[in-house]
Amino acid sequence: MALTDVAIRTAKPREKPYKLADGGGLYLHVMTTGARYWRMDYRFHEKRLTLAFGVYPEVTLADARERRGRARKLLDDGVDPGAQQKRDKLVARVSAANTFKDIGEEWLSKQRKEGRAEATLNKTRWMLEKFAYPHIGARPIADIEPPEMLAVLQRVEQRSLFETATRLRSLSSRLFLYAISTGRAKHDPSGALRGALTTPQVTHRAAILTPRGVGALMRAIDGYEGQVETKLALQLLALTFVRPGELRAAEWDEFDLNASVWRIPAEKMKMRQPHIVPLASQAVKILQALHRQTGHGRYLFPSTVSAKRTMSENTINHALRRLGYSKEEMTGHGFRRTASTLLNELGFNRDWIERQLAHGDADEIRAIYNVAEYLPDRQRMMQVWADYLDKLAAQGRPERVVGAA
Repeated sequence: MALTDVAIRTAKPREKPYKLADGGGLYLHVMTTGARYWRMDYRFHEKRLTLAFGVYPEVTLADARERRGRARKLLDDGVDPGAQQKRDKLVARVSAANTFKDIGEEWLSKQRKEGRAEATLNKTRWMLEKFAYPHIGARPIADIEPPEMLAVLQRVEQRSLFETATRLRSLSSRLFLYAISTGRAKHDPSGALRGALTTPQVTHRAAILTPRGVGALMRAIDGYEGQVETKLALQLLALTFVRPGELRAAEWDEFDLNASVWRIPAEKMKMRQPHIVPLASQAVKILQALHRQTGHGRYLFPSTVSAKRTMSENTINHALRRLGYSKEEMTGHGFRRTASTLLNELGFNRDWIERQLAHGDADEIRAIYNVAEYLPDRQRMMQVWADYLDKLAAQGRPERVVGAA
């Protein structure tokens, strides 16, 4: 006979535990203490097994019957409901431990171990704590869908922080991709939001764009009286026009000075594609001089605090301020705009310039196979660029007087 709620409520404890059967293997196990537990006996592969469904009254009779029905369906499908129950509990436990915040903190820790600048990590943490964690930080990352992610980003846009919203979408995408690579998510909901946000107004990084101004800048750098490593960093940035972060994170094992080439791995590039930087003879000489200073360690430009970390992201811009250039006149990132502008004026093929700037390729597959695209042409271009910088710098220097003391 099937159980009733009345029979369950009025069941009294006895000297020994006893069972009240409901059918289909389901029963209520009444203990001597008065506690009542839902159980289900079943057979799987000729073994007698028992499932635990919880405690009455937290689990009602209707709840217990529903769980019995699900277990019977699994048995009909040839699945052990006890084993499935254990898997479900494990998944729930793992999901609870892998929230968006858990992944964010783990990713930040990984970035710190890889030598990312503390200032950059602090900005990233601020963005997450200010705009993401309060809304989705406690959510299992695998459960977050595009509409939920969009709502987070739209809250930022409502404050007219359009650039921040764009950056948060990009940062969130990196966290989702990291979760996917570590088996804790299956898709990137932020990736589906490209085009859903307000496009921020583009503001160009301050840069010197005239030959005369560039010549003056190169002379100023040549006379820099601060740390020699900072001076060499400024010179290399002008010669290679990589992103400042790529230069700061450069490692000695990425360079082949005999072949005059620097190979930057994909994980260090903004577009997550490997990049080749041909080195002009002037750049090789600078690197040889730098090697005598820092070649014993991992990084070209280690932090003054710890050789395990890279130069601060503020060092380059601070050096430019020390040379008398305001943030409205020149920035570390501005060397890229300077090179792009003048190389185009010199008549170089725009495709060579864009490839050397490592600007994104709309076709990601094409980009993967074109790491070395136009490499011989770019090698010639980079040497001409270095010679041109030398020429501009020399034009403003006083001529040497023969026979002068």
